[in-house]
Amino acid sequence: MGGVFGVVSKESCVMDLFFGIDYHSHLGTRRGGMAVYGPKGFDRAIHNIENSPFRTKFERDVDELEGTMGIGCISDSEPQPLLVQSHLGSFAITTVGKINNVDELVKEAYEKGRTHFLEMSGGNINATELVAALINQKDSIVEGLKYVQELIDGSMTVLVMTHEGIYAARDRLGRTSLIVGKKETGYCVSFESFAYINLGYQDYKELGPAEIVYITPEGVETVSKPGKEMKICSFLWVYYGYPTSTYEGVNVEDMRYRCGKMLAKRDSDEVHPDIVAGIPDSGIAHAIGYANESGTPFARPFIKYTPTWPRSFMPTKQSQRNLIARMKLIPVDVLIKNKKLLLIDDSIVRGTQMRETTELLYQSGAKEVHIRPACPPLLYGCKYLNFSRSKSELDLITRRIILEREGDQAEKMLEDYANPDSTNYKEMVKEIEKQLKFTSLKYHRLDDLIESIGIEPCKLCTYCWNGKE
Repeated sequence: MGGVFGVVSKESCVMDLFFGIDYHSHLGTRRGGMAVYGPKGFDRAIHNIENSPFRTKFERDVDELEGTMGIGCISDSEPQPLLVQSHLGSFAITTVGKINNVDELVKEAYEKGRTHFLEMSGGNINATELVAALINQKDSIVEGLKYVQELIDGSMTVLVMTHEGIYAARDRLGRTSLIVGKKETGYCVSFESFAYINLGYQDYKELGPAEIVYITPEGVETVSKPGKEMKICSFLWVYYGYPTSTYEGVNVEDMRYRCGKMLAKRDSDEVHPDIVAGIPDSGIAHAIGYANESGTPFARPFIKYTPTWPRSFMPTKQSQRNLIARMKLIPVDVLIKNKKLLLIDDSIVRGTQMRETTELLYQSGAKEVHIRPACPPLLYGCKYLNFSRSKSELDLITRRIILEREGDQAEKMLEDYANPDSTNYKEMVKEIEKQLKFTSLKYHRLDDLIESIGIEPCKLCTYCWNGKE
């Protein structure tokens, strides 16, 4: 996924920029970057942060960088921010999103001008560099940003820093969030709403889908109005978002309580666990909501060892993801032995980690393990935000089971398998329950999930569950 943060100030922005970017580290990290503009012009620092926290890697840079404007990021993979010199002048740029039509856009860039791109490992092109090249096809940065929004298949939120200010452009369909904060000395712009609270900023403006604003220390100007259509990612509330984050006025922690409450209502008297627990960290709030509604005690039968282990989706190799998921959870035997457990996790993707967690609980003496994912079965790989490292939709346990059941007709049957009232859906869930050795399995329904979020259904992206864009 990744996240972005920017600051424009009447005084030094470096410390605000440093902490604002660091507060996006939960979004999954490979690289971090900071770029500033000050008396010496543009300056930047980029580091690999796979094995070391952002703060540790950038502490020295904070002492060396100098400026009153800055942008930065936590990046999925590509090095950024980039410093660019073009017919539009010099600027720094950072992005968050995913481009599905890279080859098409690169070809178009070649045809319109004899440009070139720096090739990364594996022959890939830096997505942020491609965005910069597209912006430079136009006569102004604003027109260039609108051109990017128009051309990209996927999603792309962009910050561009010039000598005078920062342009902030939210993705065309608002799949990710972008919010402006304000304090006496200037403004900030952030993917995560909570990232600026402890820095003294207050909420000023949440950008609409496709909206572009120009930010200086004196004010915020809308230079391209928001669009009418929005498809913000529902998974931000289910998993990605930090508990203190708020998107479109809906707080993540509060939404997860409602989600757990609805899961408990659907269970009614079907199961009678001794304790309810959440898989740390994202499952905990869902589990609290379930426990509060059901009256079953909430407990922590395993504790996440947080000082050194990153989020388990980050490594590119499945074996490494499995190892991290297993190593970071430490069981509390007294809360497991001879107990009936009901566990809530944000989702089941491949099923590998949940199966290993369940086996660990049985080995520790659990009598029953009931699983309640906080979202519906994942049937489609995300096309917009890279929330899964899956290279094929057959990595999803649901798709493997559907293929086994339907063969060549699997693709045609997906809509029926997405319907929680269909026989195929129920039999698929039973098969997952059997393969992963759960005592019982019941997913959150999509209609309940949408109600848990509480904004208009037409404004939510639910593609990964029902394939509808």
